[in-house]
Amino acid sequence: MSPSVAHDQEHSKASRTEPNRLDGASIPASHLDLVECPPVAALTTIMPDGYPQTSVAWCDFDGLYVRINTMRGFQKERNMRREPRVTLLCWDPREPRRSLEIRSVVAAMTETGAGRHLDDLASKYMGRHVRYFGDVVDLRFAEHELPVLCYLRPIHVVALDAT
Repeated sequence: MSPSVAHDQEHSKASRTEPNRLDGASIPASHLDLVECPPVAALTTIMPDGYPQTSVAWCDFDGLYVRINTMRGFQKERNMRREPRVTLLCWDPREPRRSLEIRSVVAAMTETGAGRHLDDLASKYMGRHVRYFGDVVDLRFAEHELPVLCYLRPIHVVALDAT
């Protein structure tokens, strides 16, 4: 489902207008592996007091948007709803001189399809079919945590390859 259709307008400053890829940046083909379930990815958001907050994130790329998954009420989810400017840094520790920095705007956030996306991400990262709740984390977390799928529109991309 397109994020322009599936976004939660009432909850996100970032989704007040439909996403527009014409003013964004492209991820070079040479670095697509670093945005499609990279070994390490860190998402930086802005806290209410203006300080950066960085957390590990699982991500993938649908050809237009970098997609991450978080949970309703988590700090990074609250930060992205309030301030949609974020940076995602992806790298492979086996190739430390190669990285991808993606400065983005959160184009949409939705709960629609978020659970399925989280299971798909978990399966990619684990290398086999799994369900996030039950296989990756204890099933009891599903009672209190609600996945949120976030679509990041790249604005500025820095692809480093010093190998």
